[in-house]
Amino acid sequence: MEAAYKETNNTAEFIVVNRGNFQQKLLSEAVNVATKINEILQRGNIDLLKNAERLALYVAENREEELIAFARQEGVAWAEHSLTLSFKLEWVQAIRRTLWHFLFQYDKIKGVHKTGEDFYRLEKEVNDHVDQFLNNFFIGYSDYKDEMLKSQRKLVEHLSVPIIPVSTSVAVLPLIGMIDSYRIQTIEEKVLLDISSIKIQTLIMDLSGIADMEIDVIVRFKKILSGIKMMGCDAVLTGLRAELVRKMIHAGVSFENQAETKGTLQQTLREYLVIEQN
Repeated sequence: MEAAYKETNNTAEFIVVNRGNFQQKLLSEAVNVATKINEILQRGNIDLLKNAERLALYVAENREEELIAFARQEGVAWAEHSLTLSFKLEWVQAIRRTLWHFLFQYDKIKGVHKTGEDFYRLEKEVNDHVDQFLNNFFIGYSDYKDEMLKSQRKLVEHLSVPIIPVSTSVAVLPLIGMIDSYRIQTIEEKVLLDISSIKIQTLIMDLSGIADMEIDVIVRFKKILSGIKMMGCDAVLTGLRAELVRKMIHAGVSFENQAETKGTLQQTLREYLVIEQN
């Protein structure tokens, strides 16, 4: 039995007044998502039925700016709660089909018979708006995920620059692994901030875990050593590997004026701790 529809003056009102029919048709078009509506509401406080009507009204009323803002907002919400993208894609396509069904019912009640040109113009407007929603949804989703990855990477990088106080004035920074342009920036931020906050007078930087550094990173590292000196802190380098020293010699780069160099971390720690005790 075909559902009964209440007549209205425009398509937006037609959707609102016939909300029950709209939701029923929508749920029949998105079978997989229909079973997840309550779960998504509880997990992310996202009301799929309410938001579907909101999207349909933005499309029907040609409210492009609000549609884009809403799409970005939805993208962030789905990314924030790690909701399944395939459900969103199925849901939006179901909204598209339901909206077309309602446009057909509206014209049918009104006795409107669109010409081919009018139909294709409407088809382009409606589908372009729905596609615009999807595009901006995925932009919002992707941007949020990218920011999360950046913040997580920054956290990991900060954890990979462990400045360890060994006395009231001496701290050790053991560096391990590859140092690229991104990580050297993290080292710069962490070192200068911790010298200021912890009141470090001597920072022992152990490079025995660093196999290699590119020349531009070495130059940046030299500038960090200069910054350490400017803050009234003495930098001591230990564990410089032969391969790294050879590269510095050939590039004409030296840390001689910026830092004192020692053989091993163990020897250096014994020396500085004995000095401090005396």
